[in-house]
Amino acid sequence: MSFEKVQECAAFIRTRVDGEMPKLAMVLGSGLNSLADAMEDATVFSYADLPGFPKPTVEGHAGRMLIGKLEGKPVICMQGRAHAYEGHSEEKLAYSTRVLWALGVEILLLTNAAGSLRAEVGPGSLMAITDHINFSGLNPLVGVNDDRFGVRFPDVTEAWDKKLTKKMHKCAASLNIELHDGVYLMAKGPNFETPAEIRAFKVMGADAVGMSTVPECLVAKHCGMKVIGISSITNLAAGMQAELTHHETMEYGAIAAVNLEKLLRAFVEEVL
Repeated sequence: MSFEKVQECAAFIRTRVDGEMPKLAMVLGSGLNSLADAMEDATVFSYADLPGFPKPTVEGHAGRMLIGKLEGKPVICMQGRAHAYEGHSEEKLAYSTRVLWALGVEILLLTNAAGSLRAEVGPGSLMAITDHINFSGLNPLVGVNDDRFGVRFPDVTEAWDKKLTKKMHKCAASLNIELHDGVYLMAKGPNFETPAEIRAFKVMGADAVGMSTVPECLVAKHCGMKVIGISSITNLAAGMQAELTHHETMEYGAIAAVNLEKLLRAFVEEVL
């Protein structure tokens, strides 16, 4: 989508929200609907009503933007996301993040459901993303670059903000929540990975695997935003446990979400 289309969508949102726009936005993956529902004084937009927004089709992804307060602090919550495996173009995958940037968001907090490649980090665990491997074959920055979004060749040496991750660990410690660190690998999906792929990913240095998040991180860094990420571990990867199902992802995502919701509330209070 063009710079003008992004600005048009941001202007549409601004005209319907009173007061200053939040500096922090959170993308909520599977199992975090209760956190969005707990927001105070929220203005709610269906993605279907936002010009140009891709619409998620996956169970557990409501497809709403909420602008309001959490723990008394101004926050934007993106309830659900679009995925490449749904058939969305790379350009579409960049759109919602660019709209957040156009609204003035400076910190983007990404959450997802992921499979663990480490036996000691089992279902129900939380993992802070310290780096990523893009194995999806997709990059939302492909195409003619518009310098108004960012430079042609952005540096992603520190794709995931170390200072913010340190603050997240501080919040986890205060809540007595174990927060692991690890490298997140994105595969395109929609099928789960084969055992051979998982063995290969381990050799590559991956700690968890999922089907989202990396495009949002790349677009946010391109625009100059700070990014932090948390994976909810919903299963052990292929070859490390029995058959994998989306139902299991939802079940264990809900278990991890109990601690993740507490952690995100504490983080909002810490950084805002």
